[in-house]
Amino acid sequence: MTYNDVDTPSVLIDLDIVEMNIQKYQRYCNSIGLNLRPHIKTHKIPALAKLQLAEGAVGITCQKISEAEAIISEGVIDDILLTYNIIGEKKLSRLLALAQRVDLSVVADNLSCITGLSEAFAKSDNKLRILVECDTGAMRCGVVNPRQAFDLATVINKLPGIKFGGLMTYPPVGKADIVNKVLLKTKDFLENNKIDVPVVSVGGSPDMWNADKISVATEYRVGTYIYNDRSLIERGTCELQHCALTVLATVVSTPTPERAVVDAGSKVLTSDLSGLVGYGLVVNYPHVTISNLSEEHGCLKSEGPTGLVVGQKIQIIPNHACVVSNMVDQVTFTRSTKVTKLQRVTARGKVW
Repeated sequence: MTYNDVDTPSVLIDLDIVEMNIQKYQRYCNSIGLNLRPHIKTHKIPALAKLQLAEGAVGITCQKISEAEAIISEGVIDDILLTYNIIGEKKLSRLLALAQRVDLSVVADNLSCITGLSEAFAKSDNKLRILVECDTGAMRCGVVNPRQAFDLATVINKLPGIKFGGLMTYPPVGKADIVNKVLLKTKDFLENNKIDVPVVSVGGSPDMWNADKISVATEYRVGTYIYNDRSLIERGTCELQHCALTVLATVVSTPTPERAVVDAGSKVLTSDLSGLVGYGLVVNYPHVTISNLSEEHGCLKSEGPTGLVVGQKIQIIPNHACVVSNMVDQVTFTRSTKVTKLQRVTARGKVW
């Protein structure tokens, strides 16, 4: 099979580019002495997580418990960091069961979360590692000063079933110097007060080639790098030839020479703009803009003739690859335009 044999809309994954992206960033991390812990939210596929681990990643990152449960369902992946506050008895029960299957770490930024984790793991044979999340400017979760981090770390080390594992942050884009300063100040505060900080976990695909500027970090979490997308092209993080994920779509209408409609709408391309104009990059047609989406229609336009005809298949690099992965039950693995496999997206829709 080739692309022409694939029904549309479909999500294509070029394995040659995937492998190149994995190897290239692993080499970079190795060269600066930084542990790599990829975030599987981008691909949600156990086989690709195993490729990342085989190349040298120390473990993986997951966002939700159900995502972690799914990603370990097809073989041994034994080191997971969950970067989300776990709240509620049902989730804590599942977290305890997960910890019996893998080497597990979690994050927390408040006393209520930490207390719940302690109560759930109080009778466990192994203590659960907790990294304290720090807000370094992204204004999402996280403590906002070193004293708060110290207070939570102190509580963690006193409560049963848990132990302090380090610091974690979701950093703002383009602020590596600030992130490093905040984390270094926090780490120094804790260590000066006799609390060891074995791990400092940072991440983010947009700034992945500037990871060396965060000298205090011991590990880097990165997700989109395995596929890349239009948002990373626009930031200068990658180039078009580094994009492994494309949406294959068919032109179904050309109302005027300047307009065309494809069968990929918001159900596949997503409505994420990521600060960009248009909803994706049409490969080989840079003059064409995907101007608007409805659920099943993608509307394309250009200032002159689009050059597209009804029945033609085109590839689109989406603005945000991670969301596209979560919208389809399966993706199509390819090499050199040849289809190699239809691959189930195992951890799709895991929001709990």
